[in-house]
Amino acid sequence: MTESTALQSDHRTVLLRGGDVHSPADPFATAMVVERGHVAWVGSEGAADAFASGVDEVVDLDGALVTPAFTDAHVHTTSSGLALTGLDLSGARNLDEALTLLRSHVAAHPEDRVVLGHGWDAARWPEQRPPSRAELDAAAAGRPVYLPRVDVHSAVVTTALLDLVPGVTGLTGYHPDAPLTGAAHHAVRAAAHGAVSPAQRAAAQRAARRHAASLGIGTLHECGGPDISDEEDFAGLLKLAAEESGPRVHGYWAEQVADEKDALRIRELGAIGAAGDLFVDGSLGSHTACLHEPYADGPAGHTGTAHLDAAQIAAHVTACTEAGLQAGFHAIGDAAVTAVVEGVRAASETLGLARIRGARHRVEHAEMLTPQTVAAFAELGLTASVQPAFDAAWGGEEGMYARRLGAERARTLNPYAALLRAGVPLAFGSDSPVTPFDPWGTVRAAAFHRTPEHRISVRAGFTAHTRGGWRAVGRDDAGLLVPGAPADYAVWRTSELLVQAPDDRVARWSTDPRSGTPGLPDLTPGAELPVCLRTVVLGHTVYERPNE
Repeated sequence: MTESTALQSDHRTVLLRGGDVHSPADPFATAMVVERGHVAWVGSEGAADAFASGVDEVVDLDGALVTPAFTDAHVHTTSSGLALTGLDLSGARNLDEALTLLRSHVAAHPEDRVVLGHGWDAARWPEQRPPSRAELDAAAAGRPVYLPRVDVHSAVVTTALLDLVPGVTGLTGYHPDAPLTGAAHHAVRAAAHGAVSPAQRAAAQRAARRHAASLGIGTLHECGGPDISDEEDFAGLLKLAAEESGPRVHGYWAEQVADEKDALRIRELGAIGAAGDLFVDGSLGSHTACLHEPYADGPAGHTGTAHLDAAQIAAHVTACTEAGLQAGFHAIGDAAVTAVVEGVRAASETLGLARIRGARHRVEHAEMLTPQTVAAFAELGLTASVQPAFDAAWGGEEGMYARRLGAERARTLNPYAALLRAGVPLAFGSDSPVTPFDPWGTVRAAAFHRTPEHRISVRAGFTAHTRGGWRAVGRDDAGLLVPGAPADYAVWRTSELLVQAPDDRVARWSTDPRSGTPGLPDLTPGAELPVCLRTVVLGHTVYERPNE
C-alpha cells in the first residue's frame, strides 16, 4: 500500500520504555522500538538497555500504557466535524430545551447561510414527539434549518430550507408536518450541505480528525455516498487526509456497481470499496429499518423500507468481486440482513465461494441477526462492521429498541458473542455523529452489553476496535504491536491493568501470570476511562495532550 504524503514513514528511531506495551509478541513487554514508522522490537526493560545508545529519541513512559491506535470502522467525517462545531441537540432533555438551544444558536451565528444541527431524539423526551415545522420556523426566525434525528435517517427542517428544494413536496418521504425520510430527506440534506462553503467543510473535517486523534484513534473508515454527502466532499476529505497530519482515512463510496467501468469510477474517486452506507434499509429509530414482522409501535402492518432486494445485492456483489473491489451494505432490520445474505450467497453460486470469501465484503450495523444469518455471515466471509454504542444508547428493557420491536425481539439485537463464536470477523465503529467517537466506551458497551448473553470479553472488543478495522480493509499485518507492523499506537494514562471476560472463571485464569494474557484497563461501568496522552500514526505524533 502506498502511503500518502502526510503518512510517509518517520525515519527516526525511537525507544519507548518504562511502561506497559500491549503486544501479543510479549505479554509482559515494557518497552518498544519504532524505526522508520514501524515497530522494530518489543520486550522487557532490561533488554531495552541494549537499544538506548543507538536511537534518536528515548521516551520515558512513566508507567503509561501503550496500545495499538484504534480504528473507527464507520464514520461520517464532515458531519462529525459539523456536529462538533454546529448545534448539538444530544443533551436536550425535552422539546422546549431543544427549541431554546436552536434559538440561541441562530442568534449567535447570524453569518451562517444554513443552520446545521444534530442529535435530537424525541424517544428520550417526555413529549415523545419531534418539533413541528411551525415551532421550528418560530425558533429559527425565518432561517433555513436542517436538524437530522440522531440516527440521521430522518430530519425536521424549516420552511425556509424547503423553499430551497423545488419539488420536494412531491418526493417519497415528504410529510407536511412530520420528519422527512427517504428521497425527501436526501434532497433537503443535499441542499443544506450544499450551503456549506468549502472552507467550512475543510474546517469541519479538520475538527473531526483532530478530535478523533485526541481519543487515540489512528484510522477512520469514511462512509460516503451520493445519498449521504457528495463527491466533492468525499474527494476533499481524502485529499486533506493525504496532505495533512492526523488519522489516516480509508474511503468507502456507497454506489451500486454494474460493471468494470463503474468499478473504475469508484477507484478514481479514491474509494477502496463500493460499500459503507449502500442502503438496503433505514433505521429502527425512524421506523425505516426493514423487518420480517411489523413494528410494535408503528402503523398497523408497517415493516419499514426496503431499498435493495436480493437480486440487486447479488448483482452488486458479483460486479465488485469480478472487478477486485470490496462490496458492502447498510443493513439493520432482519429482512434487510436476510436480503444481504441471500444476495451474497447468489453471487457465490455464480463466482464460487472462495472468491466471495476472499473479497471480504462487509455489512454495516447488522443489528437484527438470527442464528441462520450469523451462520451465513461466517460461511460467506462477511465482516460485521458494528456499533456497540447503539446498544448502550437504545438497548435494554426500557430502551428505544424495546419500544420499536417489543422486548422479546429487542433482546436478540447486536449478538456479538454469537458472531464471535461463529467466527465472523468484527470491526467496531461509532457511526459518528450518530454516536460520538469514544473507543474505550465502545469496547465497554460490547463487554457490558445490556443483554448479558451477547457480551464479549474486553480483549475481544479491543481487538475488534483495533486489528478488526485493519482486517476489514484487507490488512492482516496491522492493528497490533509486533515487529514489522505500522507504528500506529496510542499512549494512555490509566489505572491497574486486568483481564475482563463475561465468564468469571475465564477472568480469574486470564489474570494469572501463567496465562500470558496482556492486561487492559478496567472498563467496568462507572470506572474512569483511560486518558489519551499521545497518538502516533506511522511513527508521526498526530496528537499530544497539553502539559504532558
